[in-house]
Amino acid sequence: MHRRRPQAQRYGGPLPTIPVRDLVPYAHVRDVGASVDFYTRLGFEPISTVGGRGQDQWWVYLQAGRARLMLAAADEPVVPGAQGVLFYLYTDDLVALRDGLVRSGLDPSPITDPPHMPAGEMRVHDPDGYVLLIGQLRPKP
Repeated sequence: MHRRRPQAQRYGGPLPTIPVRDLVPYAHVRDVGASVDFYTRLGFEPISTVGGRGQDQWWVYLQAGRARLMLAAADEPVVPGAQGVLFYLYTDDLVALRDGLVRSGLDPSPITDPPHMPAGEMRVHDPDGYVLLIGQLRPKP
């Protein structure tokens, strides 16, 4: 039987002795203040900021439970249709979250039941066109 080498071996070096242990998405946005307003509707809280408030703010670190996100003011135009990153979020009550987003003026998609997320999934776009898929792993008790 032929065994495949670990992916890292294809790049010519040994596997690291101290591997990466965490990942925090970092996205460039048109208006940090507007993005903070959007993400707080999903339950995120600003933990750390650099710059002033609103349009003067140029970097923010947000957190909601174990979910974290960094946002920074873009140096170049942000093209909504060209965002190549999709954020996947999880919630314990998709229906309640969707209802809250609609009440706050956002336009999430209807809830679907894809095979990989049988308790439901919805989609919402942030102000810069980043796609957020939000799934519920377990049905509500």
